[in-house]
Amino acid sequence: MEIGSAQKLAWENKTLKGFNTTDVAMEFGLLTAEVGEAFTSWRKGLPDLGEELADVFLYLTALAEMNGVDLDSEVARKIEKNTRRTYERNKHGAQIRTSDT
Repeated sequence: MEIGSAQKLAWENKTLKGFNTTDVAMEFGLLTAEVGEAFTSWRKGLPDLGEELADVFLYLTALAEMNGVDLDSEVARKIEKNTRRTYERNKHGAQIRTSDT
């Protein structure tokens, strides 16, 4: 499934079921909670990690839809941008971006 299709289907389900479609701040809060649930699932080795990551994705697509963002295009653009960037490790071992082209 493509990101754009998933974004539309997730939005349709959200609207149909009467979930939040207007309060952006609340949606960011709910997204943060889902990230926490995914982390807990990973940390504890629970079998529902995939489902929790899917929840993160669905809340993210809802935020994109609420803000008129075509997430499919933005992800493609960002991946292409990231492929051009270069990094070097500093003396502490952290990756530092050395180009932004």
